[in-house]
Amino acid sequence: MKKAVVLSLCGRQNYVDQEPDTIELVTEGTLEEVNNGWRLCYEESDLTGLQGVSTTFEIQKGVVTLIRTGKLNSEMVFRENIPHDSLYRTEFGALMLTVCATKIEANITELGGSIDLVYTVEIEQNAAGHIEYHLDVRVKE
Repeated sequence: MKKAVVLSLCGRQNYVDQEPDTIELVTEGTLEEVNNGWRLCYEESDLTGLQGVSTTFEIQKGVVTLIRTGKLNSEMVFRENIPHDSLYRTEFGALMLTVCATKIEANITELGGSIDLVYTVEIEQNAAGHIEYHLDVRVKE
């Protein structure tokens, strides 16, 4: 059963040759229990620069998968210290993206919880940056 939730997201992005950027967002989404884990979904907004994109986190023990669909399409699988290659498809073309998580902490229950995710990004086999996300999930009453 899907539950309505409030999500508080704080993301810090440190890309090569750019000033670090911090994004903070509070939005509504859904949380549901699925086979061996949880699915968390929400719609992106202008604040994240991804308006028109649906974001889904699939959370299982030791694995967090981030799926984006809409104006861009990607699937990033995070396991600590295991690189994952995928295509990052936008309306302008596709890029090969490699992510490697250095920290995954996901504590989600039917009452909500939190996800902490720290990872590096390579674009077309070139170091691109370091990303940190903290996501708090609270079930709406």
